[in-house]
Amino acid sequence: MNSYREPHATIPSEADQLVWLGRLIGASTTQAVAELVVELLRACPACRDARVLWLERGECRATSGKPDVRDTARMLAVLNDGHGAPPLADGELRMRLAPDVPAVLFVLHRDAAAGPSVRTVLERCLALAGQQLRQLLALAELHDSHHQLERSENLLRALFSIADLAGADLDMPELLRGIHSIVGTLMYAENFFIVRHDPEGGTTRFLYYADTEDAEGPDIVREDSLEAMRGSLTWHLLTLGRPLMGSTEQLAAQIGVPLNVIGPDSVDWLGVPMLREGRVHGALVVQSYRQGIGYSDEDRAVLGFVAEHVLTALERKQTKDELEDRVLQRTRELAAANRELQEEVLERQRAGRLQSVLFRLAELGTADLDEEAFYRCVHAEVGSLLDASNFYIALLDEEEQQLHFPYYMDAGVQSAFSLSLGQRSITVYVLRTGKPWLGSRHELDALAKEGKIVRRVIGVPPACWLGVPLRAGDTVIGVVAVQGYDDEVRFGAADQELLSFAALQIANSIHRRRAAAALLQANLQLEHRVEARTRELREQIAEREQMQRQLRHEVMHDPLTGLPNRGFLRERLGERLARRSSDKPCALLYLDVDRFKVINDSLGHLAGDAFLQAVANRLRACVRVPDVVARLSGDEFAILLDAVVEPAVAERMAHGVLLALRQPLSIGGRELEPSASVGIAIAAQHERADALLRDADIALYRAKQLGRGRYALFDETMERNAVDELALEVELRHALQHGEFVPYFQPIFRLDNGEVVGHEALLRWNHPRRGVLPPGDFVRVARDCGQLEAIDWQLYGKACERMAQPDAGDGFVTINVSPLHLRHAGFDRQLLQLLASSGLPPERLLIELTEDALLEDPVLVRATLERLRAAGVQAALDDFGTGYSSLGYLHSLPLSKLKIDQMFVRELDTAGGAGANTVVSAILTLAARALGIDVIAEGIETEAQRDALRAMGCEFGQGFLFGRPQPQPHGV
Repeated sequence: MNSYREPHATIPSEADQLVWLGRLIGASTTQAVAELVVELLRACPACRDARVLWLERGECRATSGKPDVRDTARMLAVLNDGHGAPPLADGELRMRLAPDVPAVLFVLHRDAAAGPSVRTVLERCLALAGQQLRQLLALAELHDSHHQLERSENLLRALFSIADLAGADLDMPELLRGIHSIVGTLMYAENFFIVRHDPEGGTTRFLYYADTEDAEGPDIVREDSLEAMRGSLTWHLLTLGRPLMGSTEQLAAQIGVPLNVIGPDSVDWLGVPMLREGRVHGALVVQSYRQGIGYSDEDRAVLGFVAEHVLTALERKQTKDELEDRVLQRTRELAAANRELQEEVLERQRAGRLQSVLFRLAELGTADLDEEAFYRCVHAEVGSLLDASNFYIALLDEEEQQLHFPYYMDAGVQSAFSLSLGQRSITVYVLRTGKPWLGSRHELDALAKEGKIVRRVIGVPPACWLGVPLRAGDTVIGVVAVQGYDDEVRFGAADQELLSFAALQIANSIHRRRAAAALLQANLQLEHRVEARTRELREQIAEREQMQRQLRHEVMHDPLTGLPNRGFLRERLGERLARRSSDKPCALLYLDVDRFKVINDSLGHLAGDAFLQAVANRLRACVRVPDVVARLSGDEFAILLDAVVEPAVAERMAHGVLLALRQPLSIGGRELEPSASVGIAIAAQHERADALLRDADIALYRAKQLGRGRYALFDETMERNAVDELALEVELRHALQHGEFVPYFQPIFRLDNGEVVGHEALLRWNHPRRGVLPPGDFVRVARDCGQLEAIDWQLYGKACERMAQPDAGDGFVTINVSPLHLRHAGFDRQLLQLLASSGLPPERLLIELTEDALLEDPVLVRATLERLRAAGVQAALDDFGTGYSSLGYLHSLPLSKLKIDQMFVRELDTAGGAGANTVVSAILTLAARALGIDVIAEGIETEAQRDALRAMGCEFGQGFLFGRPQPQPHGV
């Protein structure tokens, strides 16, 4: 204390020193000792201020204020003999109170020195204070050790208690309440909850929840997903897997994200996870809503240690409960299996008895017993299954008016009688409902009150009654019943089941006995009926044979002409080919009447039928037995020549048939000259009738190609041509798929100045191997195989697209439309769609029609042309002058142009062309001058033809004189 220099410092009196020492000795805390030291120094005039710092329980304490980090550093530097101590402040003095006491005195003195006596007193007092402080610090350490020991004992007792709870016979709620109580002995745990977490399934469940502020709380029964509580403190605790402690602000700072506070906000919150092998399986949480009550690091460590044991206890309890549940379940299963086994044994015993009874009842049905003995045996068998002391069988009579009781045993007395169905007894009730009935006297009374039965028609009402209907198939034929008059007799569901089984056999037995009796009677009647029926059958067989012959004739003949049909011909051909008479083979003439469709459409179907009948009569007159004339289809006939010496015989027959058919014929008031085409096939190596028919058909087709009204004899060349046509069909399909059909454009000119006004798009096939093919090489095959329409549409599309190009000019383009297209009601719609997609204006398109197209359906054609004209598409009549009634269409159809057939044009420059001049002149006068229809002359090949047409006033023409068909429009 050498730094005190105040000359006037006074020494405390001995009395004051004694008082101070007494107070020092009486001080019981380190804070009191430190304050006495400060008080002593402040009483000294040389001291401006004094402060004591000391270490207690690892924390720095001070006599005034709370020491900061700098104070702690200054004190530790002094305790370490000044190493690293900050420099002295003005008038500051630092010193230890005692050498081995972690306490330091800091004094701010005045500029006056204290005398030696003052320093001596102060040093002595400070030494005594240091000793007192040392003793109190040692005592505090002793108290701390004792406190730690108590907490360890409490913790150990708590862990033992938790282990005892897990092994005790407690349910889960009691176990959880016990854990809560144990945690409450270690820290403030008035608000406490336990949550379990399944890391595999990601689910959580609050097992226990106690809270003084949160009245609702979570559902401790329901299991939810962890994601449902995302952002809450519990979610962070389970996902982070480490303890969390502090206020809401402190917890948010620890986690680093804002919290989703659920429920009341706590003052202090402590949660620790329950871990097993590094995975979170739940958590323990305590919280405080009271100011001044919080949790320390020691509480966190204790709760974390307790959490491990709580998890073990919960798992043990859960395992134990699961084991007990499994044992209980297994016990129940074994008990149920035992009951089922016992019931099965009883059921098998009962089934054995029932089976034996049913077998014996079945034997009774065929036993040689009279009716009385049969019923007694049935009664005895039923009595072996149940109490049947009172038993009866009631059967419905054939008229279903009476109920007969052939066997009635009641109170030991047997009787037999009948009742009317109108008496509404319980037996009649079962008979009508067709269902078993079991009931007591009270239930019988209830039925009677409902009016369904009339109580006890005969005798005393029973105390218990059981009846089952007797069924033969789906028909109820009677009732079997048992009844008891004693209240001790009770029938149950098992008795009803047994009696139902027995009733099936009883009904079957009764039915068999009745059937056997009826069969015997029926046999007697059958013998008489067989004799009468035999006579009837003989008569019916004769009639049926006659009908079959008639039916066969109708099936094998054409009903219109009376000629054999295709089936008859094939059968006869098969028989003839099977005989194989090599010296004289048979021959087949296949006929097709020419232009029959025109006759049928023009004169009507009745006239067509009369025409076919006349043709059939003429063909029938041309042959003799055993030759056969047959009608194969509408206008197709065939003649089978049974034997021909040479093919010339068949040809002569064909020639004679054609001559006979050409004779004039009057039908419907009109005179007709029929003609036909004939194909001839000689049976050489043919084995099947279809092969011979095919060859004759091929020859017929060849005859039509040659100009109709003639015959053709089949040879191998025709067969090869037919095979070539099949190959051509395949090539046509390939050409369609690859777009090989293209338009060739032939120009149409003005005859006066040579101006091109349009083009006709003509079909060509750009064959990859054979080059460009004209229509004559493939159109017929395309029409026969049904591909011509598709080829036309491909041509239309390409022609319209080409003519829509700017370099094609602004003239029109004509396309030829066959009758096939006009049969479709949507032809105009499809054509307009094609124009829209190609870009060609409808006004530049002209469709050319032939007279055949107009004949098929004039109404449909007219409607189609009207719709097209409304859209801008014009129509022209092609090959004018060659048909029967072309002039009739000029005023009735919307036609803008017509084309004079080239047959007339060719004759204009010949020597005998005067008739052609007259026809062409008449056409021009009628069409161009009278009707205003433009006329185009086709096939102009010479200048003389052109000059003649121009002289007669024809404006337009086309032909080789002006230009041949080219891939591009004229002038491109």
